[in-house]
Amino acid sequence: MATALGGRVELSAGTARAAALDAACIALFVLAGELSHGISPVAEPLVALDTAIPFYVGWLVAATVGGAYAPRARATPRRAVTFAVLPWAVAVTIAQALRATAVFHGDAALSFAVVSLLVGGTLLAGWRLLSTDAVRGRLRAVVPVG
Repeated sequence: MATALGGRVELSAGTARAAALDAACIALFVLAGELSHGISPVAEPLVALDTAIPFYVGWLVAATVGGAYAPRARATPRRAVTFAVLPWAVAVTIAQALRATAVFHGDAALSFAVVSLLVGGTLLAGWRLLSTDAVRGRLRAVVPVG
């Protein structure tokens, strides 16, 4: 298995799928937030994009440096959650710092940071937890598939 960045990123189709699912979770988080504030991402796509970009930048940096795409990141359920939540906390911090600049709308609001941590962290940790072999095996034992 090939890796990059000192073993922090596994170069595989599985990593590409993980990155796509992470991106989808961040998009879902942003979409839910925009809708809860009465902003239609369809009518105002640039506003939604302006909200999302700081989180994508933060996640790209934190997940890469933090090893969220390393093979060990999904070895156990505990690691799956840890390698989602810790980089997400760093990503939210980066996103809040970016939002505090004149480049992006919004600001570095503590309440938004807490909601971001909870909602985005739950989405990212949730899918990663459910994707581990140990949890999938337990789920199959409860709900036989095929």
